Amino acid sequence: MTVPDAEPPVRSQTSITFSRSVAIITVSDKGAKGQRHDASGQILAERLVVEGYDVRYRVVVPDEIDQIAEKLRRYADEEQVALIVTTGGTGVAPRDVTPEATLEVADRTVPGMAEAMRTASISKTPHAMLSRAVVGIRGTTLIINLPGSPKGALENLEVLLPAMPHALDKIQGDPSECALQ
Repeated sequence: MTVPDAEPPVRSQTSITFSRSVAIITVSDKGAKGQRHDASGQILAERLVVEGYDVRYRVVVPDEIDQIAEKLRRYADEEQVALIVTTGGTGVAPRDVTPEATLEVADRTVPGMAEAMRTASISKTPHAMLSRAVVGIRGTTLIINLPGSPKGALENLEVLLPAMPHALDKIQGDPSECALQ
């Protein structure tokens, strides 16, 4: 018995444009005191702009859970950016609390993205296994924790760039079928 070919699904001709707005939060006690230049935030902003993202906010906060969480809430809830990238505070030092702040505000986590960063980084440095970075979603905002070093932050961002547009579209409600892409 032969089965007739199924008709392909009809895709909507309506083009939906999803936000690519970004906030970058650098987590650094010295940076917040003005004792260190925010090189990581700068390099991430430059790279994201090249990729077509709209970097609207950059801020430096100290390694304090409440201050990090407050900025995450503000940019996700009030400013409604599509993407928040944090840099710093993801290691094992006592003041490294960015993952805790992110988990405090996230509705859901995206463990595969964090795992991908660690997997790619481990081939470059054994210290990658010390990363506690998480990736989460708050409302329609993707939150990504990156390392504090400019080199590490950029390398980890590069790992995620191929998946970010699809992730952001889906988080913002893209109804299209993933299997068709």
